[in-house]
Formats: sequence, C-alpha cells, structure tokens
Amino acid sequence: MKLLTVPDPILYQIADVVTAFDSKLMEEVAGMKKVLIDAHDPEGVGLAGNQVGLLKRIFLMRLTPTSTIEVCINPQLSHRKKDPPRTSKASDDEPLEGCLSVPRIWAPVIRDWEVTMDWQDEQGKPKRDVFTGFASAVIQHEIDHLDGILFTKRAMEQGATIYEERRKKLYPVEI
Repeated sequence: MKLLTVPDPILYQIADVVTAFDSKLMEEVAGMKKVLIDAHDPEGVGLAGNQVGLLKRIFLMRLTPTSTIEVCINPQLSHRKKDPPRTSKASDDEPLEGCLSVPRIWAPVIRDWEVTMDWQDEQGKPKRDVFTGFASAVIQHEIDHLDGILFTKRAMEQGATIYEERRKKLYPVEI
C-alpha cells in the first residue's frame, strides 16, 4: 500500500460505503496505519482510503505523533457549528492546511469549529462523538477526501491564497 499524490484520479473519486467488516478490511486498515505512521514530511494526522487507492469510506485520525490512531468507517456529520461566526472568505488568519497527497502545498481553509460525527469502528460497532477545533478540521478534511474533494478546492472556493513550500519558506501560488 502506498500514498497517492496529485494528480492521481482516485483522489477525485467518491468512496463507497463499507459493508463487509472482515479480515480483508482489517488488512487494509493495518496497511493504512503503516502509511500514516510512516508519513513524516509533513507528519500525518489523517489519512483517507482514497489516498492509498481504496475507494472505501474509511479514514484514520492521529492528532499527535503519540496519539492512538482512531479508525473511522462510514463517517457522517450530523451537526456542525461555526464558532466564532466568520465570512465565507478564508484569510491568512486561518490555520494553514496541508495534505500528504498534495505535497508542499498549504492554504488557509475555513472549517466548522465543532462537528458531531457518527461512524463505525473496525468491528462495525457504531460510535458518536463531538469534536472541536483541530480535530474538527481534520475530520472535515478527511471526509472531503472520501467525497473526492481536496483541500485546495475548498481554499479556492473560499478565495484563499495557496502557498507552495520551497526551501522551508512559503510562496504564494498563481492560479
């Protein structure tokens, strides 16, 4: 299993709902965990099935290098909350997002501050939790992947400046 990068067409496809919670799924999740753990430039905090060629609604989340990896299968957001209220235009005051599949590209993206997510674990057990701040942004980024949407599209929709990292400095990209 390997990490796919742009312009691989799988990154732009919608992932299918997972229906079989079997040994094949466990192997795929284990492969995804290895890819996420091995990601160091930048450090990976999330990984969607599309990013490794699996068109399945699976994503992994690891908010810090020492965090337990959360496996989220068939995730759905049931509630979103913006806080504080903002315009729909991203500014450089927003945190910069990056993506393992879009190397050395960064952009501010407006994300909902709080989300409630329903999902299943590897055994198919239903789960629900509320996430805020950074975790909320990671979840929205990964669910976008499962819908075939890259963060750069969100940034462009919000009129944000997209940056390319060269020699540890950020330079605006002309689009």
